[in-house]
Amino acid sequence: MDLILCHQTVDFDALGAAVGLSCLRVGSRIVLTGGAHPKVKDFLALHRDEIALIELRSVNPKRIRHLIVVDNQQLSRLGKAAEWFDLPQIESVELYDHHLNSSSDISATFQQIEAVGASTTLIVEKMQENNINPNPIEATIMGLGIHVDTGSLTFPQSTARDAKALAWLMEKGANVKIIAEYCDPGLTPQLQEIFTEALDKLETNNIRGYQVAWVLIETENFVSGLSNLTERLIELSESDALLFAHIYHKRHNNKPYPENRLVVIGRTRIEGTDLNQLFSLYGGGGHSQAASLMLRNVDADGKLKQLVEEFITQIPHPLNARDLMSSPVRTIRPETTIEQAERVLFRYGHSGLSVVDEKDHLVGIISRRDLDLALHHGFSHAPVKGYMTKNIKTINPDTLLPDIESIMVTYDVGRLPVIDDNRLLGIVTRTDLLRQIHQQRKEVKDENGKRVATVSCLLTSMRHSLKKSTWKLLEMIAKEAEDQGWHLYIVGGAVRDLLLTNNNQKVSLQDIDLVVDGFHRSADVGAGVELASTIQKKYPNCRLSVHGEFQTAALLWHKDPEFGSLWIDIATSRTEFYPYPAANPEVESSSIRQDLYRRDFTINALAVRLTPPREGELLDFFGGLLDLKGKEVRVLHANSFIEDPTRIYRAVRFAVRLNFDIEPQTETYIRYAIESGIYDKLKLKNHVTPALTTRLKAESKYILEANYWKPALQLLSDLDSLKCLHNQVILDDKIWWQIRCASRWLRYLDPDNNIGHWLIRLEILISKINPQERKQLALNLHLPKDSLERIDKDNIIYLEIQELLLKCNKISDKYKQLYRNKLADLILVAVNSKKEVRRIIWQYLTQWSKIQAPLNGNDLKRMGYKPGPQYKFVLDRLLALTLDGEIKTQQEAAIIVKQMFDNG
Repeated sequence: MDLILCHQTVDFDALGAAVGLSCLRVGSRIVLTGGAHPKVKDFLALHRDEIALIELRSVNPKRIRHLIVVDNQQLSRLGKAAEWFDLPQIESVELYDHHLNSSSDISATFQQIEAVGASTTLIVEKMQENNINPNPIEATIMGLGIHVDTGSLTFPQSTARDAKALAWLMEKGANVKIIAEYCDPGLTPQLQEIFTEALDKLETNNIRGYQVAWVLIETENFVSGLSNLTERLIELSESDALLFAHIYHKRHNNKPYPENRLVVIGRTRIEGTDLNQLFSLYGGGGHSQAASLMLRNVDADGKLKQLVEEFITQIPHPLNARDLMSSPVRTIRPETTIEQAERVLFRYGHSGLSVVDEKDHLVGIISRRDLDLALHHGFSHAPVKGYMTKNIKTINPDTLLPDIESIMVTYDVGRLPVIDDNRLLGIVTRTDLLRQIHQQRKEVKDENGKRVATVSCLLTSMRHSLKKSTWKLLEMIAKEAEDQGWHLYIVGGAVRDLLLTNNNQKVSLQDIDLVVDGFHRSADVGAGVELASTIQKKYPNCRLSVHGEFQTAALLWHKDPEFGSLWIDIATSRTEFYPYPAANPEVESSSIRQDLYRRDFTINALAVRLTPPREGELLDFFGGLLDLKGKEVRVLHANSFIEDPTRIYRAVRFAVRLNFDIEPQTETYIRYAIESGIYDKLKLKNHVTPALTTRLKAESKYILEANYWKPALQLLSDLDSLKCLHNQVILDDKIWWQIRCASRWLRYLDPDNNIGHWLIRLEILISKINPQERKQLALNLHLPKDSLERIDKDNIIYLEIQELLLKCNKISDKYKQLYRNKLADLILVAVNSKKEVRRIIWQYLTQWSKIQAPLNGNDLKRMGYKPGPQYKFVLDRLLALTLDGEIKTQQEAAIIVKQMFDNG
């Protein structure tokens, strides 16, 4: 076990450095050895589950092998964790700090102490060197560490290295708005006096769940620095929006103005409001969430009230628990054992479980931390009722998002059950809340770099990019879903392709995935089928297909004059669990968030809502937009390739087709999955492994029949991932030449692709496997009969053909050796043969096979010869003489025929 230790009373710099190291050291865990600064504590109350944290009391000292200390050089600041440094099994101790003059009593096997503004900077530089990219929340935490320890680059110890590290973190998605919420700029004595006065005079009103505040301060002279004061005031007052008005009468030099001056500084955190739009009407401006204006000779009090009223009209109706919650809720009984509960958590990837009695009334909640502690102390068989939390904070379906956030922070709870009439309707977790907060605070920019709202910003683009008939169809399906009380989303590849398309281009989507999400209303597992059935009745030209145990429905149009060949999948939102690696996943009903979470790559985990309210809203919980912009394929889960090796092939396919790079950490996961040998172990255990058989065949076909098959196959080889097929498959120079040679022949000889060019490429790729295992692999992949027959032919047969051809002198003899074989067989023989043999086969296929004798069977009839077995012998003789150039005309052929029939 690798542990990263933060000092007692951890600050943001220590936390940021620790988070960065957890990215560098896959599988390591962060230990907070004591308390935390107030701001850090508030931050962790929301973001704890996003970090690889482990409780100090849950650590088993016997499993510790490596210790890493950040932002500290004294054992005394590590509390009880200092005892671990004396354990006999410790293999290494690393230390990272930026305090050059600090004395150290930690005996480190490696240390890096350098003069930078923040320890986090050192770790960011190591991540850059190793091509390890953080996700947006990790980048945000590390950005906070540098901002706080450098005073946002204003402290004397700040360096250019800190600035470069911050810039890189911003490129990787660090959320500057969240950073601003937790940074703490100081105030001058004058501003402190004004700040105290403002707090006393502050007026507030709760509008649709948001707290709107305003205050008017009067001074004799102009005061600078009020922007920072406004930031501090909105934070301390816990307001969602603030209008700070300042009226004054004199300039800096104490000279009076002929008219008073009123400056209004506005700040808002409410999505959908726009201060720039409001203030620009009065000659002011700025950004949508931060703007200011200056007016002369006005009634300051009246004007401020007017601005507040106008701002209030902008405030949208906020999300509530019904919109945020996950449903249905995984529940257990009080008698469930700790071990059983832990298995349920592992299966569904939850961080806690709800405990209900026999009437399904909520009686408690047990978290992963509770289970870890019980397991640590050896109580795996004890019932959860002894460890669950019974004093539960709950909310109702109409509880607003700001109130949910306030409850979680105030009481430091990670999940809030949603109760309606004593019924457990759903649950809102930290993850649900954080994803929505990041969704709301994220900035989306248009092609000119101008910020646009994420809500409804895609409707116009989609309407413009899609065919008119397709867009009208989607609108109609959305209306049907809305009438049922369901939400409808377009998800996955269609969203990705729309976002990658310029506004002036049309997108012809032939494969569209839709997801129905409405479990908190009335949808069940059959919602997708029900919706598809309703649509099919209105479009009788389309075919309805229902497939899979989860009842996914598909609407199919084939060469339709309006829709062409369109395929629309409609499914109910679901989650999945892999019982063992490479198995088919087990699926269960869930929410749209969990449905997106089960997907493979961030660029495919995007969704656009098609139903009101907030139609056109983009759901991007995993940084998919950022990866589209950066042209990277990034996997969602570290174990993704262990669970499903076909995702390796999908990663390659997307990377090559979209001209993207596979993100370095994702490539590391791919190589780890292959090097682990898990796929070979599964084959030895005779597990049913669809991801290594039928699904792997499908992904191989996608790649080998695509027009980009060459770079894709090379990338698969570079990643060593051809071993997913068989551990003996390699793309050496000889195999690579054979595949390319066969492809050239196929392009010329089989332009209509009747053979299946991808199969020939695959057969050559696996040709070096020993015959018995090659045949078994072909059976496992469910290759077609023709392919199985070709693979079953031993290389000896090919060698015999080669030897016989070289012994033949006449063209007719060579023809006899070849004409019984199919085109695919001959191509495979050719690429495995010497140049002389290959030339003979090419001549046969392109020349000799097209030669015909001067006379045919009908000609023999007209000449008066009675049909019979001798016909074949005569015609074969004529063809042989023609091939050898001994006869050329019908007259010459007729003489030969007469001689043969006369001689009997």
